[in-house]
Amino acid sequence: MMEAGEAERGILNMQKLSGAQILIESLVREGAEAVFGYPGGVTLPVYDILYSHPLRHVLVRHEQNAAFAAQGYARATGKAGVCMATSGPGATNLTTGLVDALLDSIPVVAITGQVPQALIGRDAFQEADTFGISRSATKHNYLVKDVREVAQTVHEAFHIAVSGRPGPVLIDITKDVLLGKTSYSEDQPMAPLRGYRPEAEPDEEEIEQAVRFLWNAERPYIYAGGGVISSGASRELVRLSEILEAPLAHTVMGLGAMPSEHPNFISMLGMHGSYAANMGITECDALIGLGVRFDDRVTGRLDKFAPHAQVLHVDIDPAEINKNRRADLGIVGDARTVLQRLNEALESTRESLGGVRRRERLAWMAHIREMKRQHPFTFTPSDEEIKPQVLMRKLDRIAGGDAIVTVDVGQHQMWAAQLMRFNKPRLWQSSSGLGSMGFGVPAAVGAKFARPEKLVMAIVGDGGFMMSIPELGTIAANRLPVKIIVMNNNSLGMVRQWQELFYDRRYSEVFIEAFPDAHLLAAAFGLSGGTVADPADLDRALDTAFSDPGPYLLNVQVTPEECVYPMVPAGGAVSDMIMEPAAEPVGAAAGD
Repeated sequence: MMEAGEAERGILNMQKLSGAQILIESLVREGAEAVFGYPGGVTLPVYDILYSHPLRHVLVRHEQNAAFAAQGYARATGKAGVCMATSGPGATNLTTGLVDALLDSIPVVAITGQVPQALIGRDAFQEADTFGISRSATKHNYLVKDVREVAQTVHEAFHIAVSGRPGPVLIDITKDVLLGKTSYSEDQPMAPLRGYRPEAEPDEEEIEQAVRFLWNAERPYIYAGGGVISSGASRELVRLSEILEAPLAHTVMGLGAMPSEHPNFISMLGMHGSYAANMGITECDALIGLGVRFDDRVTGRLDKFAPHAQVLHVDIDPAEINKNRRADLGIVGDARTVLQRLNEALESTRESLGGVRRRERLAWMAHIREMKRQHPFTFTPSDEEIKPQVLMRKLDRIAGGDAIVTVDVGQHQMWAAQLMRFNKPRLWQSSSGLGSMGFGVPAAVGAKFARPEKLVMAIVGDGGFMMSIPELGTIAANRLPVKIIVMNNNSLGMVRQWQELFYDRRYSEVFIEAFPDAHLLAAAFGLSGGTVADPADLDRALDTAFSDPGPYLLNVQVTPEECVYPMVPAGGAVSDMIMEPAAEPVGAAAGD
């Protein structure tokens, strides 16, 4: 309860402010450090306040990229990213980025302007039903029609965005509210949010059941996803694997939760996961799903996924338990809290229960490690073309497992996920659920603002890069030393791969023609850039790009017809992998 002195101070500090002023002050109060946005007529009152306010605004070149940049900031920090757009097309352009954040559970607070209340429903200039449009694109949304509700709404939006299962929240504010005035104080207490109580604490009886479940397993296997990173549970995850002496595989969203160099880490699993990771899922007798949603790109044919396993599923969102795969034991709660309780209970029962099946567990771990040794990611070497796998290995050495890497969607994304190391959480940023092309470059912008001390590289395909070229202007204007590496195979590579393997090489509308000269394109924005096509020149080109103190655009022309292997065909079981024929282990050629 608030002390009397605090209440009096809040009343004394009250002053009349406009809705736009209250909005900005409320953002600062909630810890916002930067807003990624694009102005318009309805939001001019806000931008008038920003003219002399210390809150940093980053002018992007497209509203969709404002949402992606806000995601880049949020993914790098765990805090809510903030984006802003005007009414109508500005708000609708945000929608893709909001759906993207929703599917990947990324906390974003989006601010949009709306036409004055008197014009709503009259087809006014730049009017759109943003509230209705964004309802299924967000975790929650608001339409603010009273200036007295601005501060409370902002407070609730940040709380909802970051708590429970994180996600995007949109606040649509009419122009008359932005111009209207009411009393405000930064000391003014915010009312508690009623009716929203995410379950964070696990049930103690379920923890006890989980302990018996785990110690009873002979072939335990940990399947960890983005929820582990969202909850900050990486240390607890590693400890669980070490206590159980159990192998661990990540979803694409989970990369970095366990260090890639940890001996218990196997790889990514799923459609383009490793042989060892997918066969481990197929052969295990106990599957521990942590912060995952049993996505179809992981499970493949669901009735053949972990066919011999009992399932323990831990998730903050009760809707995920039993949604896709039935759980023999489901625990609703924050992953970090659950793992802390579970690890304590496992430690206390290690001597009494843990030794019964330890020999079997050690043999199981040895079996998985041997599969990993015998079936590494492979490729067919070439002295004439730059192989994309070679490029990824070289970028991995530069990153050293400690750089922030953002990607678009497609073949480059999968090769980076397979072959690059991430030894800490919040280094890998991928549009995983929605699969949005054009994500990588604006996400890198947001990540660099969030973590200016880190090396940030955007590894993108030529198709996705063409969708994000305008943000070179944002990078140039802010002199962000982001390294953009275009893996250029002159096509929409993953679509081309499917057409090659499943459509009899009937290549329809997948080739990217008229790709711009990287040196000239970069120079047009005042940046440095270049192109490399000869394997003998790749090291020198990468040295030039990464030794440059500023931004750099490097176009790397790789083998045009190269497929990502292994691959689980659509509708197949994860054990039904198409393997690379007559290939050598990745890293065996081209000076790697």
